[in-house]
Amino acid sequence: MNSSAFIRKNFRRTALASVVALGAFGASSSFAAEATTSATGTVIVPIAIAKSADLVFGKFAPGAGGSVTVSTSGARTGSGVILSTVGSSPTAAQFDVTGDNDATYDITWGGVTELSDGETTPNTMALERISDLTAGGATTGEVAAGTLGTGGTQSIYLGGTLTVAIAQPAGTYTGDVTATVEYN
Repeated sequence: MNSSAFIRKNFRRTALASVVALGAFGASSSFAAEATTSATGTVIVPIAIAKSADLVFGKFAPGAGGSVTVSTSGARTGSGVILSTVGSSPTAAQFDVTGDNDATYDITWGGVTELSDGETTPNTMALERISDLTAGGATTGEVAAGTLGTGGTQSIYLGGTLTVAIAQPAGTYTGDVTATVEYN
């Protein structure tokens, strides 16, 4: 055997032995590790709202013109108008919100900004909404957020102020106010 063939054969054996040795040492000096995580998800009760009382201003006469206010507790006052107590039961509206215990939510108010008598050419009275979460007798402002209690409930109370013209035509004026609630 010539020396160059011998060197090539030895070189191949040495290279092969080196690869095998590296594989063996590499395998013994490297290792794998793993960890496991638990995946969870919790479905909560959808938020819901239901009306349990309407906003009622009751009966009144325009007088010198002015306003009629029903507070969030249902108390009625007038300025420049004549309030009637005959067949008149003013009340604040009440919306009952239900959902996940202790969850917070936003309130968006929509609907009319005036009440109309529904005539072909309607007569109107401007409506300013008043709301709170306690029926505490608020006469200004609108609540924009709430927090459900540990039972997953809360009520929203809606009052308002109507602007009455001096010669406001007689009739029943109506309009819808909408409260929309959404988890935040």
